[in-house]
Amino acid sequence: MRRLGCLIPILVAAGLVFAAVWFGDAWRGDGPLKESATVSVPEGASLTGTANRLEQAGAIRSARAFLIGAKLFGGPGVVKAGDYRLPAHASASQILAILQGGKTIPLLVAIPEGMPSILVQERLMANKDLTGPVAVPEEGSVLPDSYGYEKGESRAAVLARMQAAMSQFMTEQWAKRAASTPVKTQAEALALASIVEKETGVASERTTVAGVYANRLRQGIKLQADPTIIYPITKGKPLGRRIRQSEMRAQNGYNTYAMLGLPKGPIANPGRASIIAVLHPAQTNALYFVADGKGGHIFADSYAEHQANVAKWYAIRRQRGEM
Repeated sequence: MRRLGCLIPILVAAGLVFAAVWFGDAWRGDGPLKESATVSVPEGASLTGTANRLEQAGAIRSARAFLIGAKLFGGPGVVKAGDYRLPAHASASQILAILQGGKTIPLLVAIPEGMPSILVQERLMANKDLTGPVAVPEEGSVLPDSYGYEKGESRAAVLARMQAAMSQFMTEQWAKRAASTPVKTQAEALALASIVEKETGVASERTTVAGVYANRLRQGIKLQADPTIIYPITKGKPLGRRIRQSEMRAQNGYNTYAMLGLPKGPIANPGRASIIAVLHPAQTNALYFVADGKGGHIFADSYAEHQANVAKWYAIRRQRGEM
């Protein structure tokens, strides 16, 4: 009996050691996430509440086991609020380290190249992390990019950063402009760059498109850019139908089919590449371009050559059933 009494503490101690080793392996072993996932930790959340959220998200197998492991093996740091990206099969140990490290997913609002200001305003207003109202910004005043923000920040503050970025970029690039650019002011550069942005999404074409419009401006030929017809009708949103003949004749300060020169202002927020293209247009004799049916354009020096290219484009559209 004495021997048995002596063995009991030893057996208990051995069992505890075995349990600790087993639990430690489980704590550091692969977790149940089959693919990466995002988990949010709100301000003021406790470790218990966080563990429950992790279990509900399928990131850990047991909130109770996670809490035990955090007490046994976790560091002194506290769980920090924010949105976190957890990798696939992240162990409980890894997850706790991520949440204590505070390296949250950056909060970004993206403004793509060519987005009109009315859609910039709508995107800011739709962001529930931001606060306060914001008016439609001046067209062409926002530099397309992804902008970081903090939860609870004002929409006006985020917009101010977007506009400051455009102002800085324009100042820098204007100082580097080529002598061959036809624009005389930064405002003219933004107006022409917005047309280039809307006319082509092919990066390699931008300087050539800018060169075509530069030639037309120098020679006193109407720009005849379709997006300038649409802008006064929709403020840059998709038209959703074909342009009418009456709209091509409309006098409104934007329609470059009915007027010589540049529109009275930008028709979108142009990106960096389109601005640079306008300030450094390609040296070309081309005066015309039309879609090639593959996402790009065919350029022509003469009207006769252009008409032949247009006929080819119409043939492609008929084959597609678009005409």
